[in-house]
Formats: sequence, structure tokens, C-alpha cells
Amino acid sequence: MRSDAGPAETPTRAELATRARLVVLRLARRLRRTADGGLTATQLSALATIESRGPLRLGDLATAEGIAPPTVSRLVDHLEGAGLVRRQTDARDGRSFLVALTPAGVGLLAELRTKGTRLLECAMASLGEDDQAALVAAVPVLERLHDALGDASPVDE
Repeated sequence: MRSDAGPAETPTRAELATRARLVVLRLARRLRRTADGGLTATQLSALATIESRGPLRLGDLATAEGIAPPTVSRLVDHLEGAGLVRRQTDARDGRSFLVALTPAGVGLLAELRTKGTRLLECAMASLGEDDQAALVAAVPVLERLHDALGDASPVDE
């Protein structure tokens, strides 16, 4: 804990990593609660993956999401039942099918992004100029941090 007797000590990299991880998780949780459309984080992630990569085979979606094929099959069944995705025949292989977003799925993703963006904009507006400037500088750093993590598993050292 910090004392008021002197300047704050610079946190260690591990302390900073812990604080950053917690705040990112808490922000993500708050955004999901506000703008989840009644879907789980996994379902939202699958919709976003289908949107960004285009129609996908179930196996490709499972790989992209890092989940087992039976799980992705149940997930797609749920999303299809909700009218957010549709299965279409794969033109390259008539024996298989692709999963694509429906107009309702595209609309839901757009609506949820708008809600999440508005929530952050309102919160950011409540910050002082110095904090807003710090955020401007921090976003590119967070993007580089995300890129540095890639798809790698945590390293035990």
C-alpha cells in the first residue's frame, strides 16, 4: 500500500500486468452486461468471427474460436434457432455446409457495438483532459500488447 510520506514507487512489471489484466477483464464484463443481446460471450465471439471471416465451415469456426467441434455445433444450432445465422451449402463441396450471418445477425452485432461504444464514450466524457489524453496514448499501446500476445498460451516461468 502507498504511503503519503513520499512519491509512489514504480510498480513491478508483474504488478502492472496484474492490474492491467483485472481492469481489462472488468471493462469487458461491464461492456458485455450492457450490450450482450442476451447472448453468451462465446456466442457473440462466434458471430463476430463469422462476420469478419465470412461464411465458415463448422470445423473452421471451431478452430478460430478454440472450442471443440461438438460445442460449436451446439452453438450454431442455438444461433440458427435465434435467427442470427443460417447454414448454406458449400459450393466447393456439396456434402458440407457453411455458416453465415443472417441480416438479423448483422443487425444485432451493429446494435451491440453501438451500445458498447456509447457506454465508453459517456464514461470517457466524465474523465478530465489529462486522463483523456492518457487514453489517446494508451489505445495504440494496448493494441500492440494484444498483437504481442497473439494466440500464444501463457508461459510458465
